[in-house]
Amino acid sequence: MEWKKIIEQEKEKDYFKNLEKTIDEKYLTTTVYPPKEKIFNAFSLCPYDDLKVVILGQDPYHQPNQAQGLAFSTPKDIKNPPSMVNILKEIHSDIGSSQCDDGDLTPWAKQGVLLINAILTVEDSKAKSHKKIGWEIFTDNIIKYINEHKKSIVFLLWGAPAIEKSKLIDEKKHHILTAPHPSPLSAYRGFFGSKHFSETNKILQSIKKEPIKW
Repeated sequence: MEWKKIIEQEKEKDYFKNLEKTIDEKYLTTTVYPPKEKIFNAFSLCPYDDLKVVILGQDPYHQPNQAQGLAFSTPKDIKNPPSMVNILKEIHSDIGSSQCDDGDLTPWAKQGVLLINAILTVEDSKAKSHKKIGWEIFTDNIIKYINEHKKSIVFLLWGAPAIEKSKLIDEKKHHILTAPHPSPLSAYRGFFGSKHFSETNKILQSIKKEPIKW
C-alpha cells in the first residue's frame, strides 16, 4: 500500500467529500496555508515503505510563506518560528547538532519521518481556524492505519492534542514518546530535556533500523 492509495480511500468517504468542499471554498474566498498543492506534502516526501517515525503537530503556521505541508518545518529562506527555534535548541542540547538548522525538515521526511499536523490547513493569522471541519477525522484515520498495518513505529507526541492521539496507538506494537509542545508557552515544562531525538535513535537501533540524522 502507498500513501496515495490510503488517501484515495479516505477521499471516497462522506466526511472527506464535505471537508474537500469546505476547503475548496476557503481557498477561493480567504488566504489559506499551506499552498493547496502542498497540503499532503508530508506524505509525498516520506515514502510509506520507509516510515519509521511520526511527529504530530497541531495545525500549520499561519503567517505568510511559512507553512509547507510538513509539521513544524519552514522553507530555508524564512526566519525560524519560535517552535522551530526550540526544537533546534533541544536537538543541539540532546545530540550536539542538527542538519536542519535552516528550519526545513525535508531531510527528516526523506529518512522516514512523517511530519503531520492534526489539522492540515489554516487561515492567515488565525490559528486553529480549520478546527473541526474534518481534518481531525482524516489524521486519526491515518494514525489508525499506521497503527494497524505497521509495527515498531516511534510516535513523538508533543502537546496535549497530540498526546490525546496516543489512545489510537497500540503500545505493545509501537513506541510512544510524549512531551509538552515546543512552543515558547510550554517548552520549558518538559519539552526541553525530553531527549526525544536521542531516545528515538536508541529505539531505532534496538530494532535494527537506521537512526535518523536529525
